[in-house]
Amino acid sequence: MDSFSQQAAGPIVLDMVAAIVREQGFLGEIDGKIGDGDHGINMSKGFRLAGERLSGHAFGLAQGFATLGDTLLSDIGGSMGPLYGTFFTEMAETLEGADRIDAGRFAAMLRAGRETIVDLGGAKVGDKTLVDALIPAEAAFNAARERHEGFADCLLAMKQAAAAGLESTRDMVAKIGRASRLGERSRGTLDAGAASCSLLLATLADGLLREMRREHSLNAPEGASP
Repeated sequence: MDSFSQQAAGPIVLDMVAAIVREQGFLGEIDGKIGDGDHGINMSKGFRLAGERLSGHAFGLAQGFATLGDTLLSDIGGSMGPLYGTFFTEMAETLEGADRIDAGRFAAMLRAGRETIVDLGGAKVGDKTLVDALIPAEAAFNAARERHEGFADCLLAMKQAAAAGLESTRDMVAKIGRASRLGERSRGTLDAGAASCSLLLATLADGLLREMRREHSLNAPEGASP
């Protein structure tokens, strides 16, 4: 099955919330090496609040992303609130009204999220920011689509490219934000924004792969292999 139910996928947003809260210390530790050290705290605060607002309600992926976006825009300070807040808001709007999400719609969602991040932050690949995970992830997803690979393989390609993009920031010199003041001293550590982006994309991919497997199992003929 090369699509998933937009409504059924909503709880994956809570998986993303749990991942950010779980990795708060790791994100803060990375940020503390070349930044002000508050990335983990701020992200965890915003995601936890969004999770509280969603908990106990039925919601689809679009609504989950919209709630994340609204919460991050209103409750997180610094640069990451507006960046991630608008990122999720734009992706939610791309999914709005869709009953099922296929690889084409997902690609459009990624494009909308990436465009707003680049427009707002002005970063490009190599600047040691979250786009060093996001842009390669989107490119890998699209390249897999162009090779006519299935949706699941496209998601795996996205996840792997995001992880590789995160690792690539280790040898970069920061060119944007507080870390840019360090110059060469910013080399040798990962970027916190790229770390949270890679974590979010990996959690999203894992959740969607699980949802597609679940739907496939439910729709498989009785007695068929899973």
